[in-house]
Amino acid sequence: MHAAFDTKTLIASLGALGLDPVEVKSCAANRRDYLRRPDLGRMLDADSRRALAGRARGACELVLVIGDGLSPTAVNVHAAEVIGQLLPHLKQAGIAVGHVVIASGARVALGDEIGEILRARLVAMLIGERPGLSAPDSLGAYLTFSPKVGRSDAERNCVSNIHGSGLSSAEAAFKIAWLIKEALARQISGVALKDESGEAAARQIAKPV
Repeated sequence: MHAAFDTKTLIASLGALGLDPVEVKSCAANRRDYLRRPDLGRMLDADSRRALAGRARGACELVLVIGDGLSPTAVNVHAAEVIGQLLPHLKQAGIAVGHVVIASGARVALGDEIGEILRARLVAMLIGERPGLSAPDSLGAYLTFSPKVGRSDAERNCVSNIHGSGLSSAEAAFKIAWLIKEALARQISGVALKDESGEAAARQIAKPV
């Protein structure tokens, strides 16, 4: 929980993928505040709100957010790889990434405010999950259609347990891409959108070569 968030390396890795991320911070001034006051991790600080507002040139389909969450280690290890696997799926589907945001001191709901400011149809947030005995570096992905402050967890889809002994980066990217495509097509997310990516993968594998 107290590992450093290596934003410098993450920015370099995303740059190598052709992405130009912007850094933001929550209202949690330090890790102690973050752990004691979860509400602070759900709100952008004033400077970050201004920075994002300056980048909001118009509506966009998708905003990708990478937040440190409860396990910065998970983000340091897995986030760039997952995004590298995700981008070809999005390109194939004709889905453009409008903005990429790196968020420090982030809780999942911070993505709602980020997506709202950037006028995203959908926000997909990669974030470090609570470290457990078996997986101290587990990454999660949360997707919310029509993000805005006040969205509930029931309005999100989640792909969790992304780590070396769990869901691989390639498997996670396939699931995330499927959910993004379906959420945008159906204009829903959360409990209204059932994850049927496993069936889609099976059909893809079954296609004749």
